[in-house]
Amino acid sequence: MRGSYLRVFILAAAPLADMACGGGSPAPTLPTQQPVSVSISPDSAAVVVGSTEQFTATVSGTTNSAVIWSINGVIGGNTSNGTINSFGQYTAPSTVPAAATVQVSATAQVDTSKSALASVTIMHLPIGHVFLLVEENHSYAAVIGNSSMPYLNSLANQFGLATNYYANSHPSIGNYFILTTGQLITTDDAFTGAVNADSLMRELTLAGKTWKSYAESLPTVGYVGGDAYPYLERHNPFAYLDDVRNSNVQRENLVPFDQFATDLASNRLPVFSYLVPNAEHDGHDCPDGNQNCPESLKLSTADNWLKNNLGPLLSSATFQKDGLLVITFDEAATSDTAHGGGHVAMLVVGPVVKTAYRASTFYQHQNTLRLLIKSTGAAGAPGSSDTANDMSEFLR
Repeated sequence: MRGSYLRVFILAAAPLADMACGGGSPAPTLPTQQPVSVSISPDSAAVVVGSTEQFTATVSGTTNSAVIWSINGVIGGNTSNGTINSFGQYTAPSTVPAAATVQVSATAQVDTSKSALASVTIMHLPIGHVFLLVEENHSYAAVIGNSSMPYLNSLANQFGLATNYYANSHPSIGNYFILTTGQLITTDDAFTGAVNADSLMRELTLAGKTWKSYAESLPTVGYVGGDAYPYLERHNPFAYLDDVRNSNVQRENLVPFDQFATDLASNRLPVFSYLVPNAEHDGHDCPDGNQNCPESLKLSTADNWLKNNLGPLLSSATFQKDGLLVITFDEAATSDTAHGGGHVAMLVVGPVVKTAYRASTFYQHQNTLRLLIKSTGAAGAPGSSDTANDMSEFLR
């Protein structure tokens, strides 16, 4: 009886064993799910203010390729750090922000925990031609807002004006040396010696940059023979430099002002141009060479000279492309000794300059030299300009 029961069980179980050994279809294999990831191309860029850069985001692991674009965590960005549209086109702000590098991010819509970053460095507009012009012996309050100088004030209103700018010394000559060597050198306006010092001219030459001093009433090209009124040597500090006096090549860069119009018309301006009105046209003397005329006549004469000679420059294609002009005064009235040389006007003019900008930062002539060094791409910063704050706040 027990044996018969056992045989029945084995026979009934046999078909089940056959099925387990391959007699039926295998269970299907499910596909592996890929994780979502995001990448951006390019992953870094340098963009000039007001310009654009195209970014592309790639979303992997999903069929949904849509992303959310942000600048520094702000969807779509803002006017301070730049904006970005839904197609990934970034537009830089009109001026360089305090933090010149911003982060562009692309976040996957399907999974907002997944994103990628790209760095954008925002740069100032390029500067290719730099000009310096120094007026004489008038305080800030005597020129800014004065109806005797409508052209100068129109430039101050349209471009950049330093409202807290001071000359370094009295009398004139030391200020000219600060502007070009970063050193006072001397306070003797009758100084006729040679100067062996690092200078803007030396640093331009070391960097392979061109320069000229265009001096009104300079007797001849390469003249280093002292005053020849109304030309005053102390207003042309490049003429004192050993590097210039002892070089036939460098002396050729001391030219009469008439050459300026020729070089502008023929598109042969150097990287750096120093513009020197003579003593009858820079506010120093009366137009007849004396001192007995009203101050208003000195200023109006200087202003007319600026209008007649700077007007063609500012409207030229060369300047409109990449020009930067600095106008300042060597010293204030002798009664104003604040910070050494008194409160004077300093203007920064050009397409690279912020519109109607007012800087209240304290500056002096060594800061202007620092601006000239930086703008021209000179090799180094002479004297006190090496530690002076730059003036890039004026630039877009």
